Amino acid sequence: MNFINRREALKSVALMMGGTMVGANVILTGCAPDKQIEGLDFSEGELAYMDEIGEAIIPTTDTPGAKAAGIGSFMAMMVKATYTEEQQKSFVNGLNKLKSDFKADNSKEFMDATVEERTSYLNKVNKKAMIPATEENADDKYILMIKDLTLLGYFTSEIGATQALKFVETPGRYEPCIDYKKGDKAWAI
Repeated sequence: MNFINRREALKSVALMMGGTMVGANVILTGCAPDKQIEGLDFSEGELAYMDEIGEAIIPTTDTPGAKAAGIGSFMAMMVKATYTEEQQKSFVNGLNKLKSDFKADNSKEFMDATVEERTSYLNKVNKKAMIPATEENADDKYILMIKDLTLLGYFTSEIGATQALKFVETPGRYEPCIDYKKGDKAWAI
């Protein structure tokens, strides 16, 4: 019987996310980055803001969304524990840029907008970030960090793993081939 260990599972998650997950080295090796921002902390308001960003990325449908999984707290923990100083600055600057650019484009605060307005704006920023880096879109790469953290945090949370994915706490035996029917949930790892 072949069992997957934790390191292999984390590598699989990183590969599912395109292999570009920021902080993956820390997760895999257990070594904290050498240089980080001293005393980096997020306020309750900033955690709520990150919850709402996550909710726009993975909204509540027939299953709870990212906000219910506490994605803001997860993002804060990951940024503080696994990001280098440069990555931390990029993340914090990205949150601030998102806030100011959203207000400039929509004449309202992100927190006062509807989920549809938030999602539409995040899709626009994501589209710009996905093209090769130029001077025009270099500052928009932060959205990729936010997406990675949202996906990782949600699908490894209890809510994501048990309600959005199929989950068997203690599988009885190894099943290499399981029939998939259109509409079935993916399996949690």
